[in-house]
Amino acid sequence: MPHIYIVTDCEFDGPVPGAHSMLSFACVAVTEAGLLAGEFEAVLQPLEGAGRDQRTSAFWQAHPQAFAAATERPEPAAEVMARFTAWVTSFGAEPIFAAHPLALDGPWIDHYLKRFTGRPLFEGPWIADRLFCHPPLCIQSMVAGATGRKPWECDIAHYPREWLGHVEHTHRAIDDARGYANLLHFFLTRREAGGGYRPLLS
Repeated sequence: MPHIYIVTDCEFDGPVPGAHSMLSFACVAVTEAGLLAGEFEAVLQPLEGAGRDQRTSAFWQAHPQAFAAATERPEPAAEVMARFTAWVTSFGAEPIFAAHPLALDGPWIDHYLKRFTGRPLFEGPWIADRLFCHPPLCIQSMVAGATGRKPWECDIAHYPREWLGHVEHTHRAIDDARGYANLLHFFLTRREAGGGYRPLLS
């Protein structure tokens, strides 16, 4: 069975899943050949009993357009996660969760999957119907390994714009997921200098 990467970006109102809420998330599905297969985007209602972190709130005050996109027309989280799992399984391929960095976005999706579907982000190979069939991929670590860059040099401030397909990093989940999908696409399909690389999304 072919594989497909689910490149994901999450926006939230604090650093701790559960104590705080995921405001929105978006995914871009990328094939093994680096081709766009689909997109998913959702805004979620806050978790009952969760609070908001003051420092994160200050960040959002500095990015009002992104905050509006992350909070407009929210849906119940249970409905969003049910729709998300159906979307992931709709490709007829073995999905691999991917994020940049995995340590930031992975725990949010893991928490919401466990809370609203009863299943974690990644399960052992003895589980026949697991949602993600392989360990999650950290795109940031992939870039570090492929380029020899130091980990702290692997962020959007240090990447050539063409690696991100010239997609602006706006802190709107779908924009950032598209940029990271382009980044993954670049490293899946890159050629030697002058090889005619074309971005996945722009």
